[in-house]
Amino acid sequence: MQMSIKLLLIPIAFFFIFSNLFSQDSIHSNLSIVNHRYILEKYFDENSKFASGDKQICNANDSLNSQIQVIVKDSLGNPIINVPVIFTFIVVPQKAGDFGFQSNVVKTNSLGVARNFVKLGSVQGEYIISAKIESLHEKNSVIFNATARKSNWVFVLIISVFGGLVLFLFGMFLMGSGLQKSAGDKMRSILSRLTNNRVVALGVGAFVTAIIQSSSATTVMLISFVNAKLITFRNTLSVILGAGIGSTITTQLIAFSLAEYSLLIVIIGFVLYYFVKIDKIKNIGESLFGFGVLFYGMQLMSEAIVPLKSYEPFLNLIITLENPIFGIVVGALFTALIQSAAAFIGILIILASQGFLTIHAGVPLVLGSAIGTAITALLATIGTSREAYKVAMAHTVLKTFGVILFVGWMPALADLVVYISPTSNDTSEIVPRQLANTHTIFNVVLTVLALPLTKQFAWLINKMVPCRPKDAEDEIKTKFIDYNIISTPSLALNLAKQETLQMAYIVQDMVRVIKEPFFEHNPKVLKEIADKEIYVNFLRDEIKAYLIKISRNNMEESRVNETFQILYTIKELEQIADIVSTTLAKKARSWVTHDYEFSEEGKKELQAYHISTMKQLSRAIEVFRDVNLEKAKKVNEKYMKYEDFAFELEKHHFERLANQDEKTISSSKTHVVLMDMFKQISEHSTNIAKILLKWSDNKI
Repeated sequence: MQMSIKLLLIPIAFFFIFSNLFSQDSIHSNLSIVNHRYILEKYFDENSKFASGDKQICNANDSLNSQIQVIVKDSLGNPIINVPVIFTFIVVPQKAGDFGFQSNVVKTNSLGVARNFVKLGSVQGEYIISAKIESLHEKNSVIFNATARKSNWVFVLIISVFGGLVLFLFGMFLMGSGLQKSAGDKMRSILSRLTNNRVVALGVGAFVTAIIQSSSATTVMLISFVNAKLITFRNTLSVILGAGIGSTITTQLIAFSLAEYSLLIVIIGFVLYYFVKIDKIKNIGESLFGFGVLFYGMQLMSEAIVPLKSYEPFLNLIITLENPIFGIVVGALFTALIQSAAAFIGILIILASQGFLTIHAGVPLVLGSAIGTAITALLATIGTSREAYKVAMAHTVLKTFGVILFVGWMPALADLVVYISPTSNDTSEIVPRQLANTHTIFNVVLTVLALPLTKQFAWLINKMVPCRPKDAEDEIKTKFIDYNIISTPSLALNLAKQETLQMAYIVQDMVRVIKEPFFEHNPKVLKEIADKEIYVNFLRDEIKAYLIKISRNNMEESRVNETFQILYTIKELEQIADIVSTTLAKKARSWVTHDYEFSEEGKKELQAYHISTMKQLSRAIEVFRDVNLEKAKKVNEKYMKYEDFAFELEKHHFERLANQDEKTISSSKTHVVLMDMFKQISEHSTNIAKILLKWSDNKI
């Protein structure tokens, strides 16, 4: 009985064994039957450079450097072996040619992993690959992206990167240009009224830099103004700190991902600039157009550097940037090269958006950019005064102080930035904002620490850059015009105006002293007049050349009118100087040589009219300096009175001639010439005021 039971159990056991084997084979070969427990995922092998093999780039008609690989797991996460994985191309470029896999179906190995070699076609573009298992589960397939590039991809990359960089920098220029035109008068007024109030000066620096989009450019302006003695060196320190704050606005804007809207912004800006006739709206349009071009340039650069993700030398270079000292040096050099910290940080943001740059590699580069802006300022001081050089040195000392302060705390700074910045699983989305925040934190902390110490910094700079003996007073040179700020017409015109005022004061002095040979028989002033005539001609040529350079910028109508007013004033001043240095000086030499004398009445009349002429010239200079319409009207009214006054004096002179006054007869020719020349000087002076009246009446 027991033996028969055992014999009966044997076939039953064999049935269950074979049934189980059949069931396992069925699971592995036909997953459509027992399937919902199986999950397909990309396999991330730590030893593989490209992990799952996704997002690789190679030359067209070539194989990917690494295999693409997937893993099949059950619901508990255990790998499943011997599962067939089907690989297919689901998107390829048109006429892609010969492309394919080593095998279209690959079974999972002992690790549950299926690997496959991929060959891309002969046409550049994006290839999308699907890996799937025959499962009803929602995670039964994964997608891989691969990109085929042209064989001359290096050349294309260089052209695209530099082309994008040109558009990026040009966009910054246009954006700043439009803002400058909108706020030009305000900038000029604010910069010319800097006070010792540190907070006010800080705000001025931030405002101006936010407008012109470059802290380096703000410092260059300060150098120009100090060189022209419009502001003092000590007042610039707070402005320099404010400029750093202002530059953070630009970097924060750049960190926004607006590339997909860039062309829309360009269109809006173009419409406002091209079709609207109101200057303020046109300026806004120009700024928007530049803003859009800036982001479009960023998009071009971002797309162009994608092939570098598989270019090992570049990847190794990026790794070396995590060395703090090397990163600071690279940041300083590149910023000095493109002369804008905001532009350099924009490039870093592009690299970060493609996953090339981590925050720990980016922090040294951002710190280095602060020193790079100082290099630009130092170069701008070539040929300037010691006071102007102090401004650049102060910029350098302040930025270097800030970098040294942070060098030992860079990891902590990176952690702080990560803590306060938005979070995301995709580092390429958050690192751009982290870089912008790094730049902001650096400048804010530096300002908070250095602003109370500006007096001490000024003392240090004065010790580092001691004053030289004053230049010779008679050296012929311009004092105000500076070609470093010629791209900012509103400020450059201000310097041209200051130089023209210097010319006016020289001419005024020539008119003042020309009386001495005639009334006091002093010929020494004639040499002084001749020297000043040379100086006037020099200034005339320099100011004209400077104005021509300024006019090559795209200026609004008010700037064009201002340029014309300065040119017109130069012409009138030159004609006054010519009257004094030629006609009157020649007459004076003859007068002194022959020892002639005016009659007492004639001398008093000439002296009185000379005083009137000097007053008229002084009023005209004030009108030009202050742009005062009321004074301009007064100059015009006084001219008519002086004409009547001259007529009365000439009448008295001819009455003395009729009475046969001996001194009147001998001096008559000179008397008439002096009266005529003084009248001409008065007329040229009046013309300086008249041009302002015509301008205000829109007659020019």
